[in-house]
Parts: sequence; structure tokens; C-alpha cells
Amino acid sequence: MIKRFILAATIIIVMSACLPTSPKNTSAPTEPAPPTEIPTAIPTAEALPTDTAALPPTQPPAEPSAPQAVYGPADFPPNVSPLTGKTVQEQSLLERRPLAVKIQLFPRNGRPPYGVSLADIVYDYYQNFGLTRLHAIFLSQDAETVGPIRSARLLDQQLVNMYQSVFAFGSAEARTYNRLVNSDFASRLVVEGGANCPPMCRQDPNGSNKLITNTTELSKYITGKGVDNARQNLNGMYFNPGTPPNGTPATQIFVRHSISAYALWDYNPEIGRYLRYQDTQEAHDSSQESTEALIDQLTNAQIAADNVVVLSVPHQYAFGTKPGVNEVVEINLTGSGPAFAFRDGQMFEVVWNRPDKNSVLFLTFPDGVYYSFKPGATWFEVVGSTTKTTTPNPNMYRFDHSIP
Repeated sequence: MIKRFILAATIIIVMSACLPTSPKNTSAPTEPAPPTEIPTAIPTAEALPTDTAALPPTQPPAEPSAPQAVYGPADFPPNVSPLTGKTVQEQSLLERRPLAVKIQLFPRNGRPPYGVSLADIVYDYYQNFGLTRLHAIFLSQDAETVGPIRSARLLDQQLVNMYQSVFAFGSAEARTYNRLVNSDFASRLVVEGGANCPPMCRQDPNGSNKLITNTTELSKYITGKGVDNARQNLNGMYFNPGTPPNGTPATQIFVRHSISAYALWDYNPEIGRYLRYQDTQEAHDSSQESTEALIDQLTNAQIAADNVVVLSVPHQYAFGTKPGVNEVVEINLTGSGPAFAFRDGQMFEVVWNRPDKNSVLFLTFPDGVYYSFKPGATWFEVVGSTTKTTTPNPNMYRFDHSIP
């Protein structure tokens, strides 16, 4: 059954409850969000219960097999994905560029999305008007349906450079579009046109009219255009099936971008993954927050991740825009910055690193030692550098996104 969580109205007061027949409800402080540190003294509270009996199907735990090896940050074997650290049965999938697709989460009546659970890496970040969109990157698996596809934002340029990917999107605001089409990867952009279905087609054009793609067809299409679609150098990430030492218990991650866009990740120890829950209504204050399982319409399973990483990244308004009808946000994911990495029900304070334009983002501990991702899929939650971080209870980390 889906849970309801009501989080505390302040950092030090904790209230939690589980109502058996309702979606997850969450609440937490809504005061302005200056930079804060995680409290060093966390009040004792009973961990929020986990009851997955009536949840939608999730990906099953891995079948017993030989222990996974440690891979990265370089010299990946030819049959191991440098984006998941897992062996790929069809090595030919790795002999191509990654395929990135811009996927909508809003409006809510356009959910659930298609194919997201088959991505190696997903970036979830603020677009404008209080909403977020996904940048999903496919390499080690194909998905016959991915979407709904929507328009690009400025951060997509950095992500395409980072993963040397093909990028499928549905147009963009004029200044953002000009930056993309004048980039050095312009030949790898795929936008809807009169002669490119497949790979980019309208699903039910007389009904929902959603724009979708097929990653197999997308890769064939870019090759057919004469674009270099060979295997790329994607070194950078380090994978180890063993959990790093000295983590802090953290079974829940709550990220709030606005009254409209907020999400919960809930760790399920039976499958060793974090399950995704998404907002169901406008929440002017934390007491109104309500979430439900986010399903992948392609697989009919709840979306899950092996790693969830919250990246603290400077945000600013581009082109002289301000919050409101014309806001365009620049997210500077270059250099390094603080991050919170979650795996195996543990949290680790780390540093994100992208030393140059074509570097795959990787994590280190503050002393420079590589942080090890759990082999599998990773979701990056991108929040502003002034985001407020709190611990409403000993097992939950909450991030209230803000732009200065």
C-alpha cells in the first residue's frame, strides 16, 4: 500500500505517520532557504515505516550470480557500461554514442512517462515556472518507446557535451535553441521534422498527440545522417558493489523545487533500490504535499534507481530574465561542488567534479578519494547552491531548492 508521510513544520520537531490507504503525504518547513548545514544533533525519532505490499511492480532483485567486479574510473572492459558499471550482454549497444532524450513530468495529466526506467543515467532539474524536466541517457539498454518528449533547456548543452550523446528534444525557447544549433554537436541534435518519423513520431496524433522516440531507431537515424556514432570515451565514474564505509543511514530523500514540483525517493531494502514518488497536487505549504508512485508506462513498473545523487549547483537567470513569464535559468555544472550521494540506504557527503567540457561527471570524497557508485542506474537531482538541506527525521534528507 502507498504510504502517506507528514514531515515536521520545523527542523527539530518530528512528526511521522503512515495512513494505510492514501498516497504518500509529506510536509516540512517552508521558510526562506539560506544555505545551511545538516544539524549535528538530530533528535531521536522512530524511522518512517516502509510497506510495499500494494505498490506497483518494481524491477526484481538481481539473480544470484558471480560477485560483480570493481570498474572504473578508466579501462572499462568492452562489455561493461561506463555509465552503470554493469556487464552488457549485447556489447554492440556500447559501440555507439549515448542517446539522450528530454522527457516531461508536467503537466501531471501527461504522466506516466515512457522508458525512463531503462535509462543508465537521468538528470532531474529545474526548467522554469516552478517545474522540472528529465534528461534521460540511454546506452546499455534500448527502449522502444521514450517520452513524452519536450523542449530543451540550457543545461542540456552541458550534458550533451559531458556524455558525447545524441540529443532528442522538442524545440526550445529561441535563445536556448540558437545556442544548441550553433554548438559543435549540432549534427547530433534530433528535433521533430517532416521526414524523421521514425525515430521521432507522434503517438496517437488525433488523441494525446505525444511526441516519442525509439532509441534503436534514434541511433540508426543519426548513423544514417553520416554522423560519427562510434563508441565514445566515457571514463570517469567508479563502481563498486560494496557499500563505502562511514555512511549515514538515509532511507528517504525528498526534493522540493516549488509548490508544484516535488518528489520522494524511498529505499526498498528487498530490492536494494530507491523507489520514486511524484507530486500529485499543488502544495502551497508542506502540509499539503502529497506523492504517489511514479510508474514507467513502458514497463508498468515503478521507477527506481540504484544511486540517487543530489548536486548543489549555482543557478542564475540568463539573458537578463527574471522569475516570471520569461525566465530562463542557467545552471553552471562546471568545475566542482558539494553533493549528497545515496546508495544502499546510506548517505555520503561528497564532491561532484566536471573538470572540463567533455568530462563525465564523477564524485569524490572531500579528501579527493573516488566515491564508488553502486553498479546500476543513477538519478542526479540538481538543486541550487543556496538550497536548504534539513533532516526532518534521522532517516530522511530534505532539499528545498532555491535560486538566489
